[in-house]
Amino acid sequence: MKRRNRPFEIFSLSFLDLISCGFGAVVLLVLISKTSVDVGTSSLDAAKDLLRQMITTEQAVEELDTQLAVSQSALETLKARLGQEKSQSVALEKELDVKKSESKMTTDDLEGLARVAAAQKKSSITQSSSEIRDEEVGGIPTDSDYILFIVDTSGSMKAIWNRVSREMQNVLEIHPQVKGFQIINDNGIHLISAYAGKWIADTPGRRRAIFKAFSGWSSTSNSSPVEGLRLALKRYARPGISLSIYIFGDDYTGSSYNQVINELERENTNRNTGKPLAKIHAIGFISPGATNRFGILMREVTKRNGGTFIALPR
Repeated sequence: MKRRNRPFEIFSLSFLDLISCGFGAVVLLVLISKTSVDVGTSSLDAAKDLLRQMITTEQAVEELDTQLAVSQSALETLKARLGQEKSQSVALEKELDVKKSESKMTTDDLEGLARVAAAQKKSSITQSSSEIRDEEVGGIPTDSDYILFIVDTSGSMKAIWNRVSREMQNVLEIHPQVKGFQIINDNGIHLISAYAGKWIADTPGRRRAIFKAFSGWSSTSNSSPVEGLRLALKRYARPGISLSIYIFGDDYTGSSYNQVINELERENTNRNTGKPLAKIHAIGFISPGATNRFGILMREVTKRNGGTFIALPR
């Protein structure tokens, strides 16, 4: 049998059915969709609202940042003021402590002067009344024309240097007439080297100048007045002059008592009369932690050389 070839037709029945179904589906989609809502316009308004909210939020954050910066600045100012007030409080407390210390020192000075004044009233030792000192009577004779100070310049004495200066000036004040005075340290070093071997005239102006120099005196010391006392007796003690030597200290570092005491007594003895060339007094500044070696030495030295030992609290 012969095979017949049919011609191919595009617009066949099946093709038309397919096209009809597709068209119907499109029509159905158009019918069920909401054509009244403008999607583009709604999204734009929402974006604008969101942008406005963001701008408002950023402005609020900036305002809060500004307020925070102002608050931090105020806090730093308050902290700085508090620090200044604390510093002022500490300074005032220190000043108060200094004032209390000065007040106590002044009270001690007044007590020391009261003791000296009371002892002077009881003392029977004067230039015109008695040549032999009664050991039962205390006090410092104030009849000398020349005053020589031997001062311990160690660190412990430097700690109370202003008080030492005041006590030295008090000693000068209680003597009615002073023709001259001299200041050396316990090692025999002069405060004013130009006056070595000479007497410093006791005038108000000269006294102020000398004690101003004394306030800044920096000199080494071994806390032993023996060397200074030997030099003072050798260079300044002379027959025919009335001399009082005042030793200011708080400790004695030497090893011997008897040898030093006997040697000083020999050096201070007038070979013609057998009496001391100079009266030797001592002022001891006693602290609870200090040794009593200075007091032991000075009590015997002053006793043998017509002087007095006075112990003052630091």
